Amino acid sequence: MRLLELLALLASVLSVGLMAGLFAGFSYAVMPGLKILDDRNWIAGMQHINKVIVNGWFLPAFLGSVVFTAAALALNWFAGDRSVSPWIAIAFVLALVMFIGTAAVNVPMNDRLEAAGDPSAIADPAALRASIEAKWIAWNTVRGVAALGSLLALAWALVVHGQAQ
Repeated sequence: MRLLELLALLASVLSVGLMAGLFAGFSYAVMPGLKILDDRNWIAGMQHINKVIVNGWFLPAFLGSVVFTAAALALNWFAGDRSVSPWIAIAFVLALVMFIGTAAVNVPMNDRLEAAGDPSAIADPAALRASIEAKWIAWNTVRGVAALGSLLALAWALVVHGQAQ
């Protein structure tokens, strides 16, 4: 049982860490890089990123961040030694913030960008960009901080798990 707990915890750390890195990369590289583009090219860039990001690398990390953390929490809780449970619970709540923020805020904005169609045919690309960009960046920061907090809680859970040996 301890091995299964450890494997779930390691899978949680990996998936949450990948998500924290992705959101951090968007914060310090991708969005500042796109910011210099004119409105039509900004929309085209975001549309292209949104198409290619849903892939075999992103989805396992994104879904795994919640699923593996929930599994680690359940395994730890039912194993009887609950010394790690508070840290995994904190990590799970923060992973949920990241997951729900993405699904409820960023994805709908991505869908709006996609629904706008060909950027060259959008009547007012500046208005579309203005209605999305700042909110998208702010929520990317929220989900990035949540993922980083989750990663830190999981890292500490690994320390506590190791000390319980």
